[in-house]
Amino acid sequence: MRLPPAECPGAAPLPPGATCRGVSLPRAMRLQCRRATAPRDAAAPCRARGRCEILPRKRFPAGPGVRMQKRMGEAVARVARRVNDTVENKSDSLDLAECKLMTFPVGIYKAVRSVADGIHRITLANNELKALASRFVTTFSQLRELNLEGNYLHRLPEEVGSLPHLRAINLSRNRFRHFPEPLAAISALETIELEENEIADVPVELLAAMRSLRRLNLRANPLRADLRALARPLGPVELLVSPEGPQPGLSR
Repeated sequence: MRLPPAECPGAAPLPPGATCRGVSLPRAMRLQCRRATAPRDAAAPCRARGRCEILPRKRFPAGPGVRMQKRMGEAVARVARRVNDTVENKSDSLDLAECKLMTFPVGIYKAVRSVADGIHRITLANNELKALASRFVTTFSQLRELNLEGNYLHRLPEEVGSLPHLRAINLSRNRFRHFPEPLAAISALETIELEENEIADVPVELLAAMRSLRRLNLRANPLRADLRALARPLGPVELLVSPEGPQPGLSR
C-alpha cells in the first residue's frame, strides 16, 4: 500500500545532508521510498511525497528439516501431556496413539512408577514401533487391554506370556510373519486381532489349548488354504479369515 502524504518520510524538512531512511515499521514490513537514499537540503520538498510504499517482507517457506522438527516437537509435547494426565488423574488407561514413537520412551517408566499397577489399558496404535521391550511388560504387569495396531512389530518379547490379566491384544497392521506364540501362555486372553499381517501358518495345537480364547482375527493374511478349516478344532473360538483367493499384501 502507499503512504498518504502526511505519513511520507520525506514530508518533513530534514537537516542538510540527511537522507530519507523511512519510518519505523513492524519487522515484517519494509519501506520502499523513491528518495530513500537521495540527500536533499532542509528546505527542498520531497518530490516522492505520497509515493512511498509499504511492502511485505519476503518470507521463504520452511524447509523439510524445519517442518520435521516442528512435528517431532509437537509429538513430544503430546506424549508429555498424556502421561501427565494419566498420572495426575490416576487413570487406568494410557493413550499414546499417533505420537510418532519409534521406541517406548524410557522416561515414561519413571514418570508413571507410582501409578503403573493401576494402568489396565494402553494404546500405542499408529506409531512407528519396531519392537516392544521386556521392561514394558514388567512395568505394566496389570494390563487388561493392549492396542499395538499400526506399527512395524514382527515379534513380541517372551515376557508377554507373564501378563496374567491380559484379555485383549490388537496387533493388526504390523509385520508378523508367524503367530506370536508368547500369547499362547496367557491364560486370560480372550481376543487376538492380527488382521493385515503376513502370517501364512498358525499353531493349531497351541490355539486349541487357549481355554479363554473367544476371538481370533486373521483377516487379510496369506493363510494356507487348508488352515481355513480351523474352526472345528478350535471349538468355541470365533475365527475370522478372509475369503479364499489372493490376499492383499501389506500396504504399509
